[in-house]
Amino acid sequence: MTTAAQPEVHATGWQRWTVCSLLFFATTINYIDRLVLALLKPAIEQDLGWTQVDYGNIVFSFQAAYAGGLLMAGFLMDRLGTRIGLALSAAAWSLSAMAHGLVSSLAGFFAVRFSLGLSEAGNFPACIKTIAEWFPRKERALATGIFNSGTNVGAMLTPIMVPWIASTWGWRSAFYVTGALGFIWVALWLMVYRCPDTQPRLTPAELAYIRSGPADPAVTVPWARLFLHRQTWMFLMGKLLTDPIWYMWSFWIPDYLDKTHGVTITFSQIGPPMIAIYLMTDGGSVGGGWISSHLLRRGWSVNGARKTAMLVCAFCVAPVFLASVPLHLPPAMSLWLPVLLIGIAASAHQGFSANLFTLVSDTVPRHAVSSVVGIGGMAGAVGGMCMAKLIGGILQRTHNNYLIPFAIASLAYLTALLVIHAINPTLEPMKLKDTT
Repeated sequence: MTTAAQPEVHATGWQRWTVCSLLFFATTINYIDRLVLALLKPAIEQDLGWTQVDYGNIVFSFQAAYAGGLLMAGFLMDRLGTRIGLALSAAAWSLSAMAHGLVSSLAGFFAVRFSLGLSEAGNFPACIKTIAEWFPRKERALATGIFNSGTNVGAMLTPIMVPWIASTWGWRSAFYVTGALGFIWVALWLMVYRCPDTQPRLTPAELAYIRSGPADPAVTVPWARLFLHRQTWMFLMGKLLTDPIWYMWSFWIPDYLDKTHGVTITFSQIGPPMIAIYLMTDGGSVGGGWISSHLLRRGWSVNGARKTAMLVCAFCVAPVFLASVPLHLPPAMSLWLPVLLIGIAASAHQGFSANLFTLVSDTVPRHAVSSVVGIGGMAGAVGGMCMAKLIGGILQRTHNNYLIPFAIASLAYLTALLVIHAINPTLEPMKLKDTT
């Protein structure tokens, strides 16, 4: 006997987009707090006498904590829930960010960066889990791209805010002011957010739309067993190969502009190129999610839509190595052509990343999404640790020549997509068995 086809449920309501906007602001603040140090590096370097290797080791301490924190964060978000879990994470990272203004020694910066990395790790597992709970599959890539664009907005606001704060009250005050923003967000999140089933502002029609599509199996699986599934390894390898490149843009671009083009830490100099780079990344984050969502609406398979969008992004990164090659251009072009190439590459990373995150919600049951995101994020942070040590050593030995790091970036995304496709060529969903 055949069953009648389910009637199509159409988009209705706006509460899910309110939730997405809250995630966007959390991600914006998360990135402001982690990037303040990168922007202040030249000033602190002069004040405290850091070398490139010292800075690489400080970045390494953040990445090491972030890697470990992601393993714990994914596990905790799946058990505490995102309302409490994300609030605790944001409060802890805000306190850690403010603590940067209290230290002066290398050991002190290692400690506060370690604390920041450990606490900031909760953001992305919580956000991806929330998107999986609040959006149907066909909207998840777009919603992920929107909240993930907070990384770009945070990176764009930092060079606007920080030079002015640092020049007015000193570099330590920049940590106090930016760190305090997170506590405002925590208060708003706790006042507004509830899960879909208990949110009184959510209409039955919008809840039905959110729940449209295949239901996840109600099973409980030990965290370690997730490593037995190809869907976990697909995401893990994608993050391992591409996250180090984003960390390079995040932590080293102000230094690249300073050492290669003489751009100083004043808004008039560093502001325009940094804002230009991250304005482009905003478009990439939303645009990468839009491409795959658009292809899905045109009848493409999830597999074809996601991987086509990722391929487009990978090709856009490939020319970035030219930003480190002397091209003997006029003075204005010698700065702005590299800025354009880096902006396109960073934009393409965000589009690639939006679809990579969405592969998890496409193939992993909702109750395990945060754990898988945490595992993959851990792998990306480990890659970032290695990249920080590598870049610091290369720059120290080559007198600040960025050719090798940028050449690695050029090939990373095509390599990652090939590995992802080899591991899960059809985006087969994870099949879990209840172990309770």
